[in-house]
Amino acid sequence: MAGILDLVNEANDIKKIKPSDYKALADEIREFLIGNISKTGGHLASNLGTVELTMALHLYLDFPADKLVWDVGHQAYTHKLLTGRKKEFSSLRTYEGLSGFPKRKESDCDSLDTGHSSTSLSAAMGMVQARDIRGGKEKIVAVIGDGALSGGMAFEALNNAAELKSNLIIILNDNKMSISENVGGMANYLGKLRTGDKYINLKQTVEKALNNVPGIGHIIADKVRKSKDSLKRLVIPGMLFEDMGLTYIGPIDGHNLNELSTALLSASKAKKAVLIHVITKKGRGYKPAEKNPSYFHGVDAFDIKTGKNSKVKKGITYTEIFSDTILELGEKYDNLTAITAAMPSGTGLNKFKQKYPERFFDVGIAEEHAVTFAAGLALGGMKPVVAVYSTFLQRAYDQIVHDVALSSLPVIFAVDRAGIVGNDGETHQGIFDVAFLSHIPNLTVMAPKNGAELKQMLIFAYEQNGPVAIRYPRGKAYEGLADHNEPIVYGKSEIIFQSNIDGKKKNAHKNRILLLAAGSMVETGVEIRDILTREGREVTLVNIRFIAPMDTELLTDMAASHGIWVTLEENIKHGGYGEGVAAYLFEKNLRNIKLLNISLPNQFIEQGDVNVLKDKLGFDAVSLTNRIKEFASEI
Repeated sequence: MAGILDLVNEANDIKKIKPSDYKALADEIREFLIGNISKTGGHLASNLGTVELTMALHLYLDFPADKLVWDVGHQAYTHKLLTGRKKEFSSLRTYEGLSGFPKRKESDCDSLDTGHSSTSLSAAMGMVQARDIRGGKEKIVAVIGDGALSGGMAFEALNNAAELKSNLIIILNDNKMSISENVGGMANYLGKLRTGDKYINLKQTVEKALNNVPGIGHIIADKVRKSKDSLKRLVIPGMLFEDMGLTYIGPIDGHNLNELSTALLSASKAKKAVLIHVITKKGRGYKPAEKNPSYFHGVDAFDIKTGKNSKVKKGITYTEIFSDTILELGEKYDNLTAITAAMPSGTGLNKFKQKYPERFFDVGIAEEHAVTFAAGLALGGMKPVVAVYSTFLQRAYDQIVHDVALSSLPVIFAVDRAGIVGNDGETHQGIFDVAFLSHIPNLTVMAPKNGAELKQMLIFAYEQNGPVAIRYPRGKAYEGLADHNEPIVYGKSEIIFQSNIDGKKKNAHKNRILLLAAGSMVETGVEIRDILTREGREVTLVNIRFIAPMDTELLTDMAASHGIWVTLEENIKHGGYGEGVAAYLFEKNLRNIKLLNISLPNQFIEQGDVNVLKDKLGFDAVSLTNRIKEFASEI
C-alpha cells in the first residue's frame, strides 16, 4: 500500500499533501530514514531531530528558486527526500552514490556544498547581498545548530547580519548537542532560554504580577506588553541576539509544524535578519538514538531492534591506541593537558576526560581557538595535546603558524583521520595536512607505520621542546612489522628492508629500487616490496617516520646505491613529501636518480568505502606495483 511519502517525488511536492497528513508524513520519513541508515550507515540522530523543521521549510520555500543553506549539512537527509532523491538512498555515502551532505552537482535544490561547521550564516549573507544587488526576490534561509554557534565564524556573520536592510531568516536548531553535548557560554545561554519558566509562562508571571497591582497595574502591564523591547527583555537579561541587532523569535517547538510555519511567515515580513530559535530533540522517534544521540550521530550499519552496530569489530584502532597512550602519559606527567573541539569521543579523549577532568578541555566547535588556547597552555608550563581530525585542522592553519610554530611552543597535534577516510566524502578526506603542515618552520611532522609506533611517537613528542604533529589514519591499526621497533631518533628514518648493495654487477644500482613510505603507506610498501622481490628485483623499503624535517642524510646515502626512487604517501601530490624529495634531488643536482612520486591526485575525493576508493584511484598495492614496474621499464 502506497504511503504519503510516495506522493513526494520531486521538489515542492510536499505542498500537495493535505495538512491532516503531515503527521503521517513525518512518521513515514522517520521510518524510511531508520530503515535505510540501518543498512548504509550515516548520520541518524541529527536527521531524526529535524524532520518537522525540514517539512516546514519546504512548505515555506519554493525550490530551487529559494535558497536553503544547511550548516554542516549532515542533517539534510529529509531535505534530500523532499527534493526527489528518495530512490537513491540505498546508495547513501557510497562511491558515485548519494552524498551524506548537500552537494550542488547532485541537485539544484542544494545551495552550498557543505560538511564543516559554522559556515552557513556567512554564505547566506553573501546570497542575500547578491540577491539585493540583482534585484531578486528569492527567499533565503540558513539553518545552524546550537553547537555550530560555538564557532567564531558564526559570530562574525551574526555581527555583520545586524546591518542587513532586507530579509534573511536564520533558524537556530537547538538540540543541546553538536556531536557530543555542547559546552561553553553559548550553550549555557541557550539553556537558560529554553528552560526559563519565566519566559515560557510570561502571562502567568510578569503579567499576572502587574495586574495584581491595585488601580494602575493593568495599565502598566498593557504598556509593557506593547513596548518595543517586549516582556522578553524583562525576564531574560541581555537578549544577546536582540542586542546584536537581530530580531529574535522563540524558543518554539521544533516538532510543531503550525508553530514553525507561523514563525516563518512572521519572520518573512521583516526587512532585516531574523533569528528563529527552534527546540528539537536529537534522535526523535527512535528510542536508542534518543537515549544515546552521540553514538547515533554518525553510525555504521546497525540492527534496528537493538540499535547495535552490525559490523564485527576486528582489532584495535589507531584512535584507541592514542586514547590509551595519552591516558598513560597523563598518569606519568601532571602537566599533560588534552584539548578537543567538541569531539571527545571521536578523538579518543573520553577516558582522559573522565580520569583527569581538570586537565581536559572541550572548547566546542572552535578549532582556531583550540590551537591558540593550546599555545597559552604551553606558555603557562603545560604540555597540551590537541586531538583533531585532519580535515578540521585545516580550519586552524593561521593559529598553527602564528601562535604555535612562530614561538616554537611544545604543542602536540594528534591528527586523526589522516588520508582517505571514506564515506563522508570530499569535505572529510584528510588528504591535505602534509601539504599545509610540512613547510611550516619549527613544526615537526611525523607518521607512524603501525599502532606500536604511534605510541612511540606520542611519547617522543612529549619529550620535545617544540611543536609536533603526528598524522595517523582512521580505523584498525596495522599490526605488521612488530619486530621493527628501532628507537625514534629526531629527524631519522627507519630502514625496514635493505636490499643487497654489495653486488659486483656493473651498474646494478641503477635498477635498484628505493621505496620511501610515509605512515599508512608503509603497509602498502611491504606488499609492493614482496611482489617485486619475488620477481627478482632488489628493493629497499624505508619508513621515513619524519615528513618534516626530511632525513636528507639517508637520501644522500641512498643516492649512491639506488637509481630508482619511489615515494609513497597518502596525501595530495602538491606540497607533499614526494615533491620535497624531488626538490632535494634537484638542489643537489642528483640527475642520475629517477623519481616516481606516488601520491593522491590533486582533486577532491568523493565518498565511498576506503578500499573501493583506493581501487578506483589505482592506489592499491597491485596497481601501484604495476606503476612502478612500468616506470622502471621506461628507464
